[in-house]
Amino acid sequence: MFQSKRKFLAGETILTQGDAGESAYIIEQGRVEIAVEMLNGKTQVIGTRGAGSLIGEMALVDNAPRTATVKVIEDCTLLEITQQEFKKRLETSDPVLRMTSQVILTRYRDTLMRAEINAESQNWPPAETIELKYAMQSHAVENIKMANEFRVALEEGQLCLHYQPIVDLKLATISGFEALMRWNHPKKGLLLPELFIPIAEETGLIVEASKWALEEACLALKRLMARIGHDDLFMSVNFSSPDFAAESFVDTVRDIISRSGVPTKLIHLEITERLLMSQPGNARETLRMCREAGMSISIDDFGTGYSSLSYLHHFPIDTLKIDRSFVSDMTENESSMALVKSIIVLAKNMKMHSIAEGVERMEEAKILADLGCDMAQGYYFAKPEPNE
Repeated sequence: MFQSKRKFLAGETILTQGDAGESAYIIEQGRVEIAVEMLNGKTQVIGTRGAGSLIGEMALVDNAPRTATVKVIEDCTLLEITQQEFKKRLETSDPVLRMTSQVILTRYRDTLMRAEINAESQNWPPAETIELKYAMQSHAVENIKMANEFRVALEEGQLCLHYQPIVDLKLATISGFEALMRWNHPKKGLLLPELFIPIAEETGLIVEASKWALEEACLALKRLMARIGHDDLFMSVNFSSPDFAAESFVDTVRDIISRSGVPTKLIHLEITERLLMSQPGNARETLRMCREAGMSISIDDFGTGYSSLSYLHHFPIDTLKIDRSFVSDMTENESSMALVKSIIVLAKNMKMHSIAEGVERMEEAKILADLGCDMAQGYYFAKPEPNE
């Protein structure tokens, strides 16, 4: 959603009252002064804003002219939010959230003119204090900064994949790998997906990241098979709701796999129950086309969702991945053990494969093998490692 950074020097004007507005900005660094030209021709300074504040937000509401002039009093770095990107985000949000956001922003334009500019809000805390309180509570500024940094990471090749073997519990051989995204952040070092994937999904940047990951994973699988002489290893690649929402998803996936020269049957699409439940109609048709193209479908973290099991025959699913929380707890907790047994039996009855995640001890691997689980992955066998 956040398109770019812009820099302004002290003394420069960022926004001019009366001009058309196309973007809002969040101040990442620096400080600005906000002034309004009154009807009597005098200019009234109505406040200042610093890091973490939103300015020019009315451009996201409508096409009315700017209501104030904003000048830089300390060199500024701004994060830009365009009308188009904001509109696209609202259109894909929950209808109640969309309506509420639009009503609040529209009322804010009205109250801004009547209350703050006319000095009727003297008994209220300063606007900046309230705004910064919300910003800190929501971690919005940190998320925006990371979204911008992730965009740069995509452009500059900072992302990489680590691969974790998936082991056949009967044969004790490697059946395939799961490709796991990592971010070599220039300042923070290697970041795990839980730190950046949610933000990448919210901003839509995950779509480009997923395309890159699939292409890289396919090429890595081809290199691995050539190196060890096996041609039946599979590669599991994770996809999210924004990926599935893209109209060209299936064609894009097919094209990437075709260009790599890897047989389509060796690519497993890994998705979550949440994805299926959030867009069931679209997901069913998309998965059907993927299955017809020869790909396999795996459900990640199975058992952690709250959805009906009826979707297992509604969607074309090949593999259930047992969530690591059940695996790690099954030797101490009877309920977890019962869940693991049930999922394995369910998979067999529905002619699906079962994969246990997060196996860290020999005891866990042995129990899973005795229960008839097909495959497993986890630190007991190997940590996710770079291709090299």
